[in-house]
Amino acid sequence: MKILLTVLLLELSGVVFSQDRKFEFAGKDARTSVSEYDVYSKEKGFGFEPGADVKCVERTCTSDKPFYFSAAVPEGNYRVTIRFGDRGSSTSTVVKAELRRLMLERVDTKPDEFVTRDFIVNVRTPTIATGGEVKLKDRERTSEQWAWDGKLTLEFNGARPSISSLKIAKVTVPTAFLLGDSTVCDQPGEPYASWGQMITRFFGDKVAIANHAESGESLKSSLGARRLDKVLSLIHAGDYLLIQYAHNDEKEKGEGVGAFTTYKASLKEFVEAAKKKGSIPILITPMHRRTFDADGKITNSHGDYPEAVRQAAKEEKVALIDLTDMSKDIYEALGKDGSSILFKEGDGTHHNNYGAYQLAKAIVQSIRDQHLSLAQFLINDLPKYDPKHPDQYHSFAIPPSPAVTNMKPLGN
Repeated sequence: MKILLTVLLLELSGVVFSQDRKFEFAGKDARTSVSEYDVYSKEKGFGFEPGADVKCVERTCTSDKPFYFSAAVPEGNYRVTIRFGDRGSSTSTVVKAELRRLMLERVDTKPDEFVTRDFIVNVRTPTIATGGEVKLKDRERTSEQWAWDGKLTLEFNGARPSISSLKIAKVTVPTAFLLGDSTVCDQPGEPYASWGQMITRFFGDKVAIANHAESGESLKSSLGARRLDKVLSLIHAGDYLLIQYAHNDEKEKGEGVGAFTTYKASLKEFVEAAKKKGSIPILITPMHRRTFDADGKITNSHGDYPEAVRQAAKEEKVALIDLTDMSKDIYEALGKDGSSILFKEGDGTHHNNYGAYQLAKAIVQSIRDQHLSLAQFLINDLPKYDPKHPDQYHSFAIPPSPAVTNMKPLGN
């Protein structure tokens, strides 16, 4: 029986496409060529997302504004290989994946210069292999649907984004799963951002980051929504599970509910479930809210919850990343008024791109300082980061994504 990678496979649920896909932009091979008129459709399974204003000539598609390209693929981890450049002009491209996960910070080419870069993207669906599915929020079916829709979506941004060719290949690599709340999840629209969608930029092409955090979640609600079940259905020995909750857990009320009781017990439940799969749990204390006292020092709005995380890590003998302490250093370094540049305007909990980027760098530095095994997957030549001396705001050059929202993340 002849097997063609580009042929569609039909199932009762609809159209399923090959795990490996190749596209040449304005290419000569009709089987793989993509033109500026190729708009994504479910039937075709690839194309530019609506609104793309691209020009495709001489084996390159370019634009002077951001655009999206999607390809339908089954759930899994994929090596994405992109060739950048333009025969006639210079290009400058920033690449994000799915819901604004930063993958490549900046790729520049001169006229008639072409360069190739690759990275790993995790694609998921709500279906749980052991039965049932994740109980998605309404927003996850609308503004956040790209996180769950069974296709791989790439955002091409920057001063003059370009793409010459694209290869998508299913791979088996270690995966670092993330579970948490709105300060961790892939935020769908500007100006909100989380460290979970920035940390992808600091890892190389030998590991996948799978962000299963969601806005408004607590440990209890993540259990109820079967987010942990979803992760456990996918996680393998040697994978990682990074866990950061507290912002919403600390609001839960009831007899016996508290940091050192129900919260710590649930944390340990998550940790032990991951251990049973042979994976490596890492606990993360919550970052502070922007709450300063009269002396310009951060006040703790989380009560006993950060300490409960520290205790759980010690008792379970797992690694701890103290983002509570590191965020304090970052905020106080910028000052009561100056620290506002880390956050969405008028919001002392949720960060913008710059703030999320600083928190991601702090987490990465802690991974390095503790010599955690996850550090082996970080990119080479990564400069040391000192939370007491955050990056200068004017030097931060990640362009905003086209998607903008007025809808505040759930939780506070």
